[in-house]
Amino acid sequence: MTPLYSQNKFLIILIAPSGGGKSTIAKEIVKSNPDIDYSISYTTRKPRGDEQHGKDYFFVSENEFQNMKDKGEFFEYACVHDNWYGTSGKFIEKTIEKGHYAMLDIDVEGAKQIMSQSIDAVTIFIIPPSISVLEKRLITRGTDDQEVIRRRLKNAELEVSNVHHFQYLVVNDDLGDAIEDVKRIIMVESAKIKRFEKIKEKFIGGYFECKSGNC
Repeated sequence: MTPLYSQNKFLIILIAPSGGGKSTIAKEIVKSNPDIDYSISYTTRKPRGDEQHGKDYFFVSENEFQNMKDKGEFFEYACVHDNWYGTSGKFIEKTIEKGHYAMLDIDVEGAKQIMSQSIDAVTIFIIPPSISVLEKRLITRGTDDQEVIRRRLKNAELEVSNVHHFQYLVVNDDLGDAIEDVKRIIMVESAKIKRFEKIKEKFIGGYFECKSGNC
């Protein structure tokens, strides 16, 4: 992914049903681009597999989460499958202030909360090719029992029915292709005229870098 030159940075929001691959895609993109910072969510659920506190999520008790919510520390929050998830407002503010993009992977309700705040955000819905593929992925993941998987699949149908609220759709059939699709969306959005300031002055002053060697 080539460097991003937009002066006005924005939020990149990946939305997907549980097991849709949004967290994996987000973390892979962040690895290869220092201009994008990944927002680690707070959650009351227990760690799965080799998940680590402070790397995958901030795992907190329900009391801790409620205290943070009452203090207005969350940019958005939602209860999903009986567990609370929230995004730190301070992280988003600091990320944008330092001139970086912030990438979030959240559920439909969390994304709607952010969109209702008139914040500059690009929303990308990640969807598996079919619900049967999603079911296989949830089973292969091996972190949930059959009842939880059933609930996740039912919730996935409801989430997909909300897809028209968002801007872009990426089908996660092949993980590598899905990552490249998201990168292309970010590049297109970062190249929009509205995201640059004083273009004429920068053009005259030689701000825009020559890459071809023919300048």
